[in-house]
Amino acid sequence: MNANEFAGKSALVTGAGRGIGRATSIGLAAAGAHVGLLARSSDELSEVAATITQQGGNAIVVRADLSDPAQTEAAITETLRDLPSIDILINNAAVVWPLGPTLATDPADLRKAIEVNLIAVITLTRAFLPGMLERGWGRIANVSSGIVASPEAMIGANAYVLTKSALEAHTVNLAAELAESGVTVNAYRPGSVDTAMQGYIREQPPEAIGQALHDRFVESYAAGTLISPETSAASLLEHLASLETGHIWSVAGA
Repeated sequence: MNANEFAGKSALVTGAGRGIGRATSIGLAAAGAHVGLLARSSDELSEVAATITQQGGNAIVVRADLSDPAQTEAAITETLRDLPSIDILINNAAVVWPLGPTLATDPADLRKAIEVNLIAVITLTRAFLPGMLERGWGRIANVSSGIVASPEAMIGANAYVLTKSALEAHTVNLAAELAESGVTVNAYRPGSVDTAMQGYIREQPPEAIGQALHDRFVESYAAGTLISPETSAASLLEHLASLETGHIWSVAGA
Protein backbone atom coordinates (compact mmCIF):
# COMPACT_ATOMS: atom_id res chain seq x y z
CA MET A 1 0.00 0.00 0.00
CA ASN A 2 1.28 3.45 -0.90
CA ALA A 3 2.07 5.93 1.87
CA ASN A 4 -0.67 8.31 0.66
CA GLU A 5 -3.10 5.64 -0.52
CA PHE A 6 -6.02 7.18 1.38
CA ALA A 7 -5.01 10.85 1.36
CA GLY A 8 -8.07 13.06 1.42
CA LYS A 9 -10.33 10.22 2.59
CA SER A 10 -12.14 9.94 5.90
CA ALA A 11 -12.48 6.64 7.74
CA LEU A 12 -14.39 5.31 10.72
CA VAL A 13 -13.05 2.33 12.66
CA THR A 14 -15.14 0.65 15.34
CA GLY A 15 -13.46 -1.13 18.22
CA ALA A 16 -10.63 1.34 17.62
CA GLY A 17 -9.32 1.50 21.18
CA ARG A 18 -7.19 -1.64 21.12
CA GLY A 19 -6.10 -4.68 19.16
CA ILE A 20 -6.82 -4.87 15.44
CA GLY A 21 -8.97 -1.73 15.52
CA ARG A 22 -6.19 0.33 17.08
CA ALA A 23 -3.58 -0.94 14.63
CA THR A 24 -5.88 -0.44 11.65
CA SER A 25 -6.68 3.12 12.72
CA ILE A 26 -3.00 4.01 13.03
CA GLY A 27 -2.32 2.41 9.65
CA LEU A 28 -5.14 4.32 7.95
CA ALA A 29 -3.88 7.60 9.41
CA ALA A 30 -0.37 6.81 8.20
CA ALA A 31 -1.84 6.29 4.72
CA GLY A 32 -3.30 9.80 4.80
CA ALA A 33 -6.87 9.21 6.02
CA HIS A 34 -8.59 11.36 8.63
CA VAL A 35 -9.75 8.69 11.09
CA GLY A 36 -12.75 8.52 13.38
CA LEU A 37 -12.07 6.27 16.37
CA LEU A 38 -15.15 4.61 17.86
CA ALA A 39 -15.18 2.40 20.95
CA ARG A 40 -16.46 2.26 24.54
CA SER A 41 -13.31 3.24 26.42
CA SER A 42 -12.44 6.94 26.47
CA ASP A 43 -8.96 6.32 27.87
CA GLU A 44 -8.04 3.84 25.14
CA LEU A 45 -9.42 6.08 22.41
CA SER A 46 -7.48 9.06 23.74
CA GLU A 47 -4.26 7.04 23.63
CA VAL A 48 -4.84 6.00 20.01
CA ALA A 49 -5.73 9.55 18.99
CA ALA A 50 -2.58 10.86 20.70
CA THR A 51 -0.45 8.27 18.92
CA ILE A 52 -1.90 9.23 15.54
CA THR A 53 -1.36 12.93 16.24
CA GLN A 54 2.23 12.35 17.32
CA GLN A 55 2.84 10.57 14.02
CA GLY A 56 1.47 13.52 12.05
CA GLY A 57 -1.99 12.13 11.41
CA ASN A 58 -5.52 13.30 12.14
CA ALA A 59 -8.12 11.58 14.31
CA ILE A 60 -11.31 12.27 16.20
CA VAL A 61 -12.73 10.31 19.13
CA VAL A 62 -16.30 9.01 19.24
CA ARG A 63 -17.24 7.12 22.40
CA ALA A 64 -20.18 4.70 22.15
CA ASP A 65 -21.36 1.30 23.28
CA LEU A 66 -22.68 -0.38 20.15
CA SER A 67 -24.86 -2.75 22.15
CA ASP A 68 -27.11 0.27 22.78
CA PRO A 69 -28.97 1.38 19.61
CA ALA A 70 -29.40 4.90 21.00
CA GLN A 71 -25.65 5.25 21.48
CA THR A 72 -25.03 3.92 17.98
CA GLU A 73 -27.32 6.56 16.49
CA ALA A 74 -25.69 9.26 18.62
CA ALA A 75 -22.27 8.12 17.41
CA ILE A 76 -23.40 8.47 13.80
CA THR A 77 -24.57 12.03 14.45
CA GLU A 78 -21.32 12.92 16.22
CA THR A 79 -19.18 11.37 13.50
CA LEU A 80 -20.95 13.24 10.71
CA ARG A 81 -20.65 16.48 12.65
CA ASP A 82 -16.86 16.22 12.73
CA LEU A 83 -16.33 14.22 9.52
CA PRO A 84 -19.04 15.24 7.02
CA SER A 85 -18.22 12.27 4.80
CA ILE A 86 -17.05 8.76 5.59
CA ASP A 87 -15.31 7.05 2.70
CA ILE A 88 -13.94 4.01 4.54
CA LEU A 89 -15.86 2.04 7.16
CA ILE A 90 -14.10 -0.67 9.14
CA ASN A 91 -16.65 -2.62 11.19
CA ASN A 92 -14.26 -4.21 13.66
CA ALA A 93 -16.04 -4.01 17.02
CA ALA A 94 -17.32 -7.36 18.29
CA VAL A 95 -18.02 -9.31 21.45
CA VAL A 96 -17.33 -13.00 21.97
CA TRP A 97 -19.80 -13.42 24.84
CA PRO A 98 -22.06 -15.05 25.87
CA LEU A 99 -19.88 -18.14 26.23
CA GLY A 100 -20.95 -21.57 27.40
CA PRO A 101 -23.60 -24.14 26.47
CA THR A 102 -26.46 -22.88 24.34
CA LEU A 103 -29.01 -24.03 26.93
CA ALA A 104 -27.29 -21.84 29.52
CA THR A 105 -27.26 -18.74 27.30
CA ASP A 106 -29.38 -15.83 28.49
CA PRO A 107 -31.44 -14.58 25.52
CA ALA A 108 -30.86 -11.00 26.70
CA ASP A 109 -27.10 -11.50 26.36
CA LEU A 110 -27.57 -13.07 22.94
CA ARG A 111 -29.58 -10.07 21.78
CA LYS A 112 -26.81 -7.73 22.91
CA ALA A 113 -24.21 -9.78 21.06
CA ILE A 114 -26.30 -9.68 17.90
CA GLU A 115 -26.70 -5.92 18.35
CA VAL A 116 -22.94 -5.36 18.48
CA ASN A 117 -21.74 -7.96 15.99
CA LEU A 118 -24.44 -7.57 13.34
CA ILE A 119 -27.12 -4.90 13.83
CA ALA A 120 -24.66 -2.08 14.59
CA VAL A 121 -22.67 -3.05 11.49
CA ILE A 122 -25.75 -2.69 9.30
CA THR A 123 -26.85 0.51 11.07
CA LEU A 124 -23.47 2.17 10.52
CA THR A 125 -23.34 0.95 6.93
CA ARG A 126 -26.78 2.39 6.20
CA ALA A 127 -25.72 5.72 7.68
CA PHE A 128 -22.57 6.20 5.61
CA LEU A 129 -23.35 4.27 2.43
CA PRO A 130 -25.48 6.97 0.76
CA GLY A 131 -22.55 9.39 0.78
CA MET A 132 -20.22 6.76 -0.65
CA LEU A 133 -22.68 6.04 -3.45
CA GLU A 134 -23.09 9.73 -4.20
CA ARG A 135 -19.33 10.14 -4.50
CA GLY A 136 -18.93 6.87 -6.43
CA TRP A 137 -16.22 5.59 -4.09
CA GLY A 138 -16.25 3.73 -0.81
CA ARG A 139 -14.63 0.90 1.11
CA ILE A 140 -16.49 -1.20 3.68
CA ALA A 141 -14.65 -3.98 5.49
CA ASN A 142 -16.36 -6.18 8.06
CA VAL A 143 -13.99 -8.01 10.39
CA SER A 144 -15.14 -11.61 10.69
CA SER A 145 -13.46 -14.77 11.96
CA GLY A 146 -11.93 -17.89 10.49
CA ILE A 147 -14.26 -19.91 12.71
CA VAL A 148 -17.00 -19.37 10.11
CA ALA A 149 -15.27 -21.99 7.97
CA SER A 150 -15.44 -24.57 10.80
CA PRO A 151 -18.29 -23.65 13.14
CA GLU A 152 -18.07 -26.96 15.00
CA ALA A 153 -14.54 -26.13 16.19
CA MET A 154 -15.65 -23.53 18.72
CA ILE A 155 -18.20 -25.31 20.89
CA GLY A 156 -19.30 -22.99 23.66
CA ALA A 157 -19.23 -19.86 21.50
CA ASN A 158 -22.45 -20.29 19.56
CA ALA A 159 -23.38 -16.60 19.71
CA TYR A 160 -20.04 -15.53 18.26
CA VAL A 161 -20.08 -18.17 15.53
CA LEU A 162 -23.63 -17.42 14.42
CA THR A 163 -23.12 -13.64 14.32
CA LYS A 164 -19.88 -13.88 12.35
CA SER A 165 -21.50 -16.33 9.91
CA ALA A 166 -24.40 -13.94 9.39
CA LEU A 167 -21.96 -11.05 8.98
CA GLU A 168 -20.22 -12.78 6.09
CA ALA A 169 -23.54 -13.56 4.39
CA HIS A 170 -24.57 -9.91 4.76
CA THR A 171 -21.22 -8.79 3.34
CA VAL A 172 -21.36 -10.91 0.20
CA ASN A 173 -25.00 -10.08 -0.44
CA LEU A 174 -24.45 -6.33 -0.03
CA ALA A 175 -21.43 -6.45 -2.32
CA ALA A 176 -23.60 -8.02 -5.03
CA GLU A 177 -26.23 -5.34 -4.49
CA LEU A 178 -23.62 -2.60 -4.91
CA ALA A 179 -21.77 -4.08 -7.88
CA GLU A 180 -20.38 -1.45 -10.31
CA SER A 181 -21.18 1.37 -7.85
CA GLY A 182 -17.59 2.14 -6.88
CA VAL A 183 -18.26 0.97 -3.31
CA THR A 184 -16.58 -2.29 -2.35
CA VAL A 185 -17.73 -4.51 0.51
CA ASN A 186 -15.59 -7.32 1.87
CA ALA A 187 -15.17 -9.42 5.00
CA TYR A 188 -11.83 -10.06 6.66
CA ARG A 189 -10.78 -13.09 8.66
CA PRO A 190 -7.91 -11.68 10.74
CA GLY A 191 -6.26 -14.91 11.86
CA SER A 192 -5.44 -15.91 15.44
CA VAL A 193 -4.44 -12.56 16.94
CA ASP A 194 -3.08 -11.75 20.39
CA THR A 195 -5.96 -9.53 21.52
CA ALA A 196 -7.94 -8.74 24.67
CA MET A 197 -10.71 -11.01 23.38
CA GLN A 198 -8.34 -13.96 23.38
CA GLY A 199 -7.26 -13.05 26.90
CA TYR A 200 -10.86 -12.79 28.05
CA ILE A 201 -11.59 -16.34 26.90
CA ARG A 202 -8.48 -17.70 28.62
CA GLU A 203 -9.56 -16.06 31.88
CA GLN A 204 -12.99 -17.69 31.96
CA PRO A 205 -13.52 -20.70 34.27
CA PRO A 206 -13.39 -23.92 32.22
CA GLU A 207 -16.47 -25.23 34.00
CA ALA A 208 -18.44 -22.17 32.85
CA ILE A 209 -17.49 -22.03 29.18
CA GLY A 210 -16.48 -25.65 28.57
CA GLN A 211 -13.12 -27.32 29.00
CA ALA A 212 -12.51 -27.74 25.26
CA LEU A 213 -13.05 -24.06 24.46
CA HIS A 214 -10.87 -22.95 27.37
CA ASP A 215 -8.07 -25.36 26.44
CA ARG A 216 -8.14 -24.32 22.78
CA PHE A 217 -7.29 -20.71 23.63
CA VAL A 218 -4.86 -21.46 26.44
CA GLU A 219 -2.90 -23.87 24.25
CA SER A 220 -2.69 -21.54 21.24
CA TYR A 221 -1.37 -18.77 23.47
CA ALA A 222 1.16 -21.07 25.13
CA ALA A 223 2.33 -22.33 21.75
CA GLY A 224 3.19 -18.79 20.65
CA THR A 225 1.20 -19.09 17.45
CA LEU A 226 -0.80 -15.87 17.85
CA ILE A 227 0.09 -13.02 15.52
CA SER A 228 0.22 -9.36 16.53
CA PRO A 229 -2.64 -6.93 15.85
CA GLU A 230 -0.22 -4.89 13.74
CA THR A 231 0.51 -7.86 11.48
CA SER A 232 -3.17 -8.57 10.96
CA ALA A 233 -4.03 -4.90 10.41
CA ALA A 234 -1.30 -4.53 7.79
CA SER A 235 -2.80 -7.40 5.82
CA LEU A 236 -6.28 -5.87 6.04
CA LEU A 237 -5.01 -2.52 4.77
CA GLU A 238 -3.29 -4.15 1.81
CA HIS A 239 -6.55 -5.82 0.87
CA LEU A 240 -8.49 -2.58 1.38
CA ALA A 241 -6.48 -0.77 -1.27
CA SER A 242 -7.66 -3.23 -3.94
CA LEU A 243 -10.76 -3.07 -6.14
CA GLU A 244 -12.02 -6.47 -4.95
CA THR A 245 -15.56 -6.73 -3.68
CA GLY A 246 -17.67 -9.57 -2.29
CA HIS A 247 -14.58 -11.40 -1.06
CA ILE A 248 -13.82 -13.13 2.22
CA TRP A 249 -10.26 -11.98 2.77
CA SER A 250 -7.82 -13.88 4.98
CA VAL A 251 -4.72 -12.62 6.73
CA ALA A 252 -1.59 -12.92 4.60
CA GLY A 253 -0.05 -16.35 4.91
CA ALA A 254 -3.24 -18.08 6.04
